[in-house]
Amino acid sequence: MKKSFLICLLISLIAIGCQTQSPSGKSRLDPERMSLVDKMIEEAIKKNKIPGAVALIAKDNKIIYKKAFGIKDPETGAKFQTDDIFRIASMTKAITSLGVVMLWERGLIPSLDYPIANYIREFKGVEVLDKFNKADSTFVTKPVNKKITIRNLLTHTSGIGYDIIGSPPMRAIIHKEKQKFMKNSCIAFSDEDITIGETIRRIAKLPLELQPGIRYNYSNSIDVLGYLIEIVSGKTLDQFFKDEIFTPLEMNDTYFYLPEEKASRLVKVLVREDEKWTPYQAVYYNINYPIAGAKKFFSGGAGLSSTAEDYFKFLSIFLNDGRYNGKQIIGKMTNKLLQLDQMDFVTSNKHKGSGHGLISRIIREKDLFIGISGSEGSIRGGGYFNTQYFADPNEKVIGILMKQTRNTYEFTSQKFTHLVFGSVVE
Repeated sequence: MKKSFLICLLISLIAIGCQTQSPSGKSRLDPERMSLVDKMIEEAIKKNKIPGAVALIAKDNKIIYKKAFGIKDPETGAKFQTDDIFRIASMTKAITSLGVVMLWERGLIPSLDYPIANYIREFKGVEVLDKFNKADSTFVTKPVNKKITIRNLLTHTSGIGYDIIGSPPMRAIIHKEKQKFMKNSCIAFSDEDITIGETIRRIAKLPLELQPGIRYNYSNSIDVLGYLIEIVSGKTLDQFFKDEIFTPLEMNDTYFYLPEEKASRLVKVLVREDEKWTPYQAVYYNINYPIAGAKKFFSGGAGLSSTAEDYFKFLSIFLNDGRYNGKQIIGKMTNKLLQLDQMDFVTSNKHKGSGHGLISRIIREKDLFIGISGSEGSIRGGGYFNTQYFADPNEKVIGILMKQTRNTYEFTSQKFTHLVFGSVVE
């Protein structure tokens, strides 16, 4: 009798252990705590902070939470769906950066510290902005102290500016040049009959905002790298992504330009006006760029549209030693490299926010002390139209929050991150 009791007790303890521990044996996500995500998003919708969202959470390479909330089209009353397609904007950057790393890993790029001018000759004579005349956008330049390297571009330490979200002088300088060949677009979203190669060759002749390597400066650097991929691979950027990333990762809903049969799944970008959500009308570009125009401009910095689940597939390789569904996308050692902060290596100036790796922002140990959620080595980022992601290689947790809004001031993305990591328990 005593022996039978002990056997039953042992079986019960094993069963409890299986329920409370994740396959990794380290942690799990508590369902009760995760329910606070629902409450937070629903409250934000009720208070009119956001019209809606799609949220995805994954643990140990499995999606455990995928929900849609709210109204995506106030004109028709259509609700958000979990397979909706979103403009992911700067979330494109991590995909482009991975493409560069893949070419380097295969030996097609000899060194990440090669000057970009070795591939794009227009950068050979580049100089840095010294003086700027606000009246007519003319400027005076001075020589650069060092050449821009591929690593500088990957880490936004190239000194290059940004056209619509950069400093006022650089926005003015780039805008003036763009009027010669791209009047109604930006170097991110374009429906015009022009390629990224033509654009980068022109922009390369403009001054840098900062000396290369002096400090982090969010920029058009990744668009330059998109063109680099085309040069090295011999393929257009969309074809390279399809062959080397999207098809192997089964990212079947990720495109620069959506096919006609999927256009209806593209979520409208909304803006709140007089407490009502209405379609956003951009000044510098066509907001319908993923489904309109010439469909020739492949922006490696911001051009893709995707779903929450597709982006989960992309992020999952970084939590699985570079593999996806049995396919090795990048090597294990390369994957570890991507989790390392590059900033102390590429610049003498300390980056004031989080660190930056070769494909994305990186959480450093020092960031944990100021309350940034996640583990050291986690990657994270977001997009211009209010999308967000993070992937923690230690806890094996992925979070993705997809919205499509502009000019809003709300904190659902930050709260989402805190709530997900607050759900991690032993």
